[in-house]
Amino acid sequence: MEALINYLLQFGHLNQQQIDLVKSKGVLRELKKDEYYAEAGKTPREIAFLTEGIFRVCYYNKQGEEITKYFIDENNFVVDINSYNQNIPSSEYIHTITDCRMIIFSKEAMQELSMTIIGWDVIISKITAKGFAEKVNKISTMMAEDATERYLNFFTKFPKLANRIPLSYLASYLGITPSSLSRIRKNISS
Repeated sequence: MEALINYLLQFGHLNQQQIDLVKSKGVLRELKKDEYYAEAGKTPREIAFLTEGIFRVCYYNKQGEEITKYFIDENNFVVDINSYNQNIPSSEYIHTITDCRMIIFSKEAMQELSMTIIGWDVIISKITAKGFAEKVNKISTMMAEDATERYLNFFTKFPKLANRIPLSYLASYLGITPSSLSRIRKNISS
């Protein structure tokens, strides 16, 4: 829980009573590798704060190919925020790449925190804005790069993730085939 509290405090002030309330609303949950936290077609009813592990957010294109949109690692919130806020089914899957531990907040718990803690909505708004900005930055920089640059930039920006993600998922995220990724890796190491 301390990682969650430290994260929240980056975005606003909470007194000890408010911190205790946040802790009381969080429920610990574990998922094993290769399980789904969320599935397309279902409406999200909770938000998770990932304390250990890696999630992969993916979808299926019109050809039925699985496409990795991005990865989420420790000390980040996990939810399809548009579906959650609009109460509509998600178009994404959230899949565990590793064993994961998280703190879960139900929609009801989030509403209670919003009604009880002055400034809670501002904190959540700042976290959401940061998440959107990071997502846009990931996508916009990748669009102008060739495959080798995307690969090298991934390793530069996400050194903690690089060796924890299966190569097939990394290739999908980079928008290349696994064999292209193998060639790029071979060319870089030689």
